[in-house]
Amino acid sequence: MTENESRPGPASTGGHQPPHQQQYPGHPAWQAVPDPLFAPAPAPREKGGRVAVLVSATALAAALFGGVGGAAIVGLGSTSPAPATGSSAVADGQPVGNTASGDVSGVAAKVTPSVVQVNVTTAEGEAVGSGVILTADGRILTNAHVVAAAQGDVTVTLSDGKQYQASVVGADPKADIAVIQAKDASGLTPASFGDSSKLAVGQQVVAIGSPGGLQNTVTTGVVSALNRELSELSGGQERRSPYSRTTNEAGPSYTAIQTDAPINQGNSGGALVDARGNVIGINSALYNPASTGSIGIGFAIPINDARKIVEQIVG
Repeated sequence: MTENESRPGPASTGGHQPPHQQQYPGHPAWQAVPDPLFAPAPAPREKGGRVAVLVSATALAAALFGGVGGAAIVGLGSTSPAPATGSSAVADGQPVGNTASGDVSGVAAKVTPSVVQVNVTTAEGEAVGSGVILTADGRILTNAHVVAAAQGDVTVTLSDGKQYQASVVGADPKADIAVIQAKDASGLTPASFGDSSKLAVGQQVVAIGSPGGLQNTVTTGVVSALNRELSELSGGQERRSPYSRTTNEAGPSYTAIQTDAPINQGNSGGALVDARGNVIGINSALYNPASTGSIGIGFAIPINDARKIVEQIVG
């Protein structure tokens, strides 16, 4: 599932311009993997009369903000993120928003301070993703594909606009999980975590991240399916990265939560939370037959699995 946004940066020479259609969100030890998982194939094959394309929530169509041969999706870096409003005084384990009736303000108030925007500079330009705060001193969970091609430090922006430089601690590309560490950080708001093994189809969920570089974006939906094997969905076909490079390299392989909460490029690494404001998944990819954006079929890495990988990376 690759959900990074990209635009030519100072390091770009124009040799690899992002294609019009792009999208989506692993390997053992940390290494730079230039193409995000499940980027759409140049010529997707039909199955059962439908053309299926898996894309990471980070890569989208360049045409959204750029011309045919121009810049890829702009990360909107000049736009100051809207600060999170309010705070939640609800005790852990208690619902903080009535998602059934569409009121998710309590969930958003509780979780948004724990979700960051991650800006990455690559050889081809810039990419945008999201992340979830693990510790008050700046340890952050994100997708491996978000930071795979990072050159040097990445920039982390909190919900209130404050920024930190962060280094990549390590990543597991196969699981599509990475850990980054904000430098000289303190007083951050760690997320609270739920139990993804107890999820049920039809359960209300909320997605928070930076689609299109629009930080602090909140969308809602339900768990539409469980235990989706993304390695099977990707089909092992040739995939194209947002930078026009093709690869037959095996992509991430994990069992995902399927949701209809709208997620798009830039949501990768962001939080999927329950009605209690507990993170139950890490948004990582989406299914899009037309490669134009979210159609209500997104995928998230179960938080129980993600936390195990984090322990392996930092341990």
